[in-house]
Amino acid sequence: MKPLKHLFLVFILFTLTPINAQEKKTFKIHTIAFYNLENLFDTINDLTKFDEASPMMELKANRSSAYKKKVSNMASVIAKIGSDVSHNSPAVIGVSEIENREVLEDVVNDPELISKDYGIVHYHSPDARGIDVALLYQKKLFTPISTSSHELKIFDDLSSKRVYTRDQLLVSGKLDGDLIHIIVNHWPSRSGGEARSRPKRVAAAKLSKRLVDSLQGIDPYAKVIIMGDLNDDPTNSSVKDVLKAHKNKDNVKFKGIYNPYESFFKNGIGTTAYRDAWSLFDQILISKPLLEKDFSSYRFYKAGIFNENFLIQKDGQYKGYPYRSWGYGGFTDGYSDHLPVYIYLIKEITN
Repeated sequence: MKPLKHLFLVFILFTLTPINAQEKKTFKIHTIAFYNLENLFDTINDLTKFDEASPMMELKANRSSAYKKKVSNMASVIAKIGSDVSHNSPAVIGVSEIENREVLEDVVNDPELISKDYGIVHYHSPDARGIDVALLYQKKLFTPISTSSHELKIFDDLSSKRVYTRDQLLVSGKLDGDLIHIIVNHWPSRSGGEARSRPKRVAAAKLSKRLVDSLQGIDPYAKVIIMGDLNDDPTNSSVKDVLKAHKNKDNVKFKGIYNPYESFFKNGIGTTAYRDAWSLFDQILISKPLLEKDFSSYRFYKAGIFNENFLIQKDGQYKGYPYRSWGYGGFTDGYSDHLPVYIYLIKEITN
């Protein structure tokens, strides 16, 4: 595999003498990201599912031009996530709220992304709205070894009827030679209220935890990344009590999970807004081996929220909110009601 053309320089403190000294090291760097694409539906009425309720299908005119603009907007954002540091679009990015594989093929073949040669991992979910999760990866940087879709079976607490929601996607593969495992999520919404819907997200967290446990049962040192729109904040019980995610790296024990987004949330920073309050539903969590200090393989460097100015609504009722692509008047020319999240993984280059 060819080395990246762009290298990133960081300075790491080493205690060489009683006084701390700086030593310059050179690292490869890759962006791992997640983005809720907000109802990326095509313009075709699929008779096998209830896609008539999608914003795209509700358009009475200019459906084709709206679709093309929506695809272009999604590609433009993906191309920029993490690029100020890595000088590249994400090596791997999980996505949610997509109708099918075909809409992702349009995104990755957009002029903004076609040179990156993204592959797609996608399975159809039984979701009632007809939306799925998927994983995009640059073929020159990431090689999938195994992929699987994991069904979440949940039931309405009043009617006892099955609630059809998104499956969870597990992809294991080599990132520039290093084995990593990625779980892509879109947990059940807060429809009906946070408290009433909470057990559904707790069930989703338990499914993610079982997947992590199974990976760690095979390899206790597995590098696992959990990403997605969790429809819960980092402090909710699904994340804190079920996944047992920690805010502080030093508190993450063997087989534990670190959540860098809890610090963002406690500082009032979010990825989606509702009724003038920010939530941080979009998160990327990582297992302990990605926190180790031996940079001979890929390790966690830092996390971020991609909140560039063009992704923020400039005026009107939702000024300051993420510039969503759908409103009461139809397509807005915007992007998504969620902001993307990302982490950097780095690996030392030795002579």
